[in-house]
Amino acid sequence: MNDYLLSVLLGIVEGLTEFLPVSSTAHLRISEALFHIDLANGYWKMYTIVIQLGAILCLPVYFRERIAKFLATFPKGKCGDRTVFTHPLGLTCIAFVVTALPAFLLTKVIGKHLESLFIMGSSLLIGGVVMWVIDTLNAKSEQAGPGAAGSRIHTWHMEDMSLGQSVWIGACQILSAVFPGTSRSMSTIAAGQIAGMSRASALEFSFFLSMPTMVVATGYDLLKSLRGKGENAIGVTHIDPHGWLVLAIGFVVSFIVAYGSVAWFLAWVRKHGFAPFAVYRIIVGAVVLAWAMGILR
Repeated sequence: MNDYLLSVLLGIVEGLTEFLPVSSTAHLRISEALFHIDLANGYWKMYTIVIQLGAILCLPVYFRERIAKFLATFPKGKCGDRTVFTHPLGLTCIAFVVTALPAFLLTKVIGKHLESLFIMGSSLLIGGVVMWVIDTLNAKSEQAGPGAAGSRIHTWHMEDMSLGQSVWIGACQILSAVFPGTSRSMSTIAAGQIAGMSRASALEFSFFLSMPTMVVATGYDLLKSLRGKGENAIGVTHIDPHGWLVLAIGFVVSFIVAYGSVAWFLAWVRKHGFAPFAVYRIIVGAVVLAWAMGILR
């Protein structure tokens, strides 16, 4: 396949799946097998980092006005009832810290064998079932709206989150680091819904938490690759103009597609639920498991 077309396709896959609750890691791994490329190779490893950076960049651009308001009201908040630890920016940092160290230690201990298709397929399928059940349980409360008696939801806006919810979501996000295929988005959204958050507020916090999490995770991957040796090292000085153009195409495509998917996803969630994504995860997870077990070969 032409490298430029391949770069466009991979950029689309990354941009579509990075922030939707379907796991970009699993979809890139599937793409690797379908397109017969080695994402562990030095150049293609760098390529995956570059397109992830493209997806990451769309978030501060998309939420620039919201971020500016949060910075302007830090630490007391818009209503003056928040602290450094309960302001949305503080809660984002706390959730990130809760995730970062345990995730780093656990991934070091468990190792790369978790990147297998079997693990990814299982994580997609199980995560889909969990997401569907949780969203179904909260559906009536979502329809009833704020103030309804007996509602399972008591946090309708990200600005009203509690410290406990932040810690809980950060802890649940560890699953996505340890089990590829779980999805950062899925784990934070489902955790937020369990903790009494609405679909929209859980999704918004998921996006904000993605910013520091993805920047650090991607930066760590880049540092490891730059320090690597042999075929897994990133030889930036050896990339020719063709290689740089392939990287640029993937970056731009990933940014544009990710920006569009974030805008669309926020609009969709405000009117609908996460059930279609749960069903998609279950179907893809079952297919990947069948593939991993040799049934589809």
